[in-house]
Amino acid sequence: MTSELEHAVRARGGVVDAVLGRSLPLHFGDPGREWRAAREGCAVFVAGFRELLAATGEDRVSFLQGMLSNDVKSLVPGAGIYASFLTEQGRVVSDLRVYADADRLLLDVLAPRRDLLRAGLERFLVADDVELEPPPGEAVLLGLEGPLARDMLSEVLGMSVAVTQALDHERSEFHASPLRVVCCSEVGGQGFLLCGSSEIAAALFDACCVAGAIPLGMQALEMLRVEAGIPWAGVDMDEDVLVIEAGLERALSFSKGCYLGQEVVERIAARGRVNRKLAGLAIEGAEVPPPGAVLVAGDKEVGRVTSAVRSELFERGIALGYVRREHLEPGTALRVRWAGGEAGATVSGLPFDHPPQGS
Repeated sequence: MTSELEHAVRARGGVVDAVLGRSLPLHFGDPGREWRAAREGCAVFVAGFRELLAATGEDRVSFLQGMLSNDVKSLVPGAGIYASFLTEQGRVVSDLRVYADADRLLLDVLAPRRDLLRAGLERFLVADDVELEPPPGEAVLLGLEGPLARDMLSEVLGMSVAVTQALDHERSEFHASPLRVVCCSEVGGQGFLLCGSSEIAAALFDACCVAGAIPLGMQALEMLRVEAGIPWAGVDMDEDVLVIEAGLERALSFSKGCYLGQEVVERIAARGRVNRKLAGLAIEGAEVPPPGAVLVAGDKEVGRVTSAVRSELFERGIALGYVRREHLEPGTALRVRWAGGEAGATVSGLPFDHPPQGS
């Protein structure tokens, strides 16, 4: 965060700490209230855990069409798609969002994965007219979440927000400074992402709060993310995880032709199954297992936890984790074990859209 934005965050009760290698607000005193605002009203959060990479040059579309798993070539200015960048073996380097402008493509990625994405793409640049650089004067600033987010944002900007399709984006301005408004949610709900100059971030944050948005910290955002079953690159998936194991089918095009890792993806799709897959887990008891906790059936290891939270929605621990396909059926009872702890765990579908089964 810039010093101005951090000052604005702390002035509203924000407790700041390192998250994903960035200085971000953990909470604003009451994560439960923040969580409810994102579900029932409108919440505003600092989105510095995401970063942008601009692809420019005459060959940007054809190059990324051959690199990313979704159909970049189909994009028109103002549209966006969800995609992934894979290894040759179909494993996940990162997922990302792609926003099309008339003269460039913007790649929106979790901050800790941006350099990996850039290095991975540049490895395949030979004679292509493509440059990959952070866009000057534009950063991911804030996000708004909740059913009232559109009305709240329209009030802040003094104009109606028109974009309605996921990842579509439009140009606006705030304090005479350009602002990109992206229709997207970090947690599978209704929301917007705001990108622009870091110089306006603090004033924009304050304006959202004055309009009635409740500040949302990373603890509540993590609850919402896990409840929605949304994996994060570097947390729930990486170069050891096949894209289909991570449940990222919506990031894939099966009609666009060749891209990096496509042969493996097509082969798995034809086979119709993978040996493990990301699943939800309802945790018994009061403790929440740490990432890396082992899932067992009897004495056999059948998976591992990647993310876990105490859910405000279900008032219990829930987790994301990879589970062997023989144990993926919702309702399957497992045990989760970690250093100093053990609990029952019940497999659930994703997202957690109803109370998980299990005591």
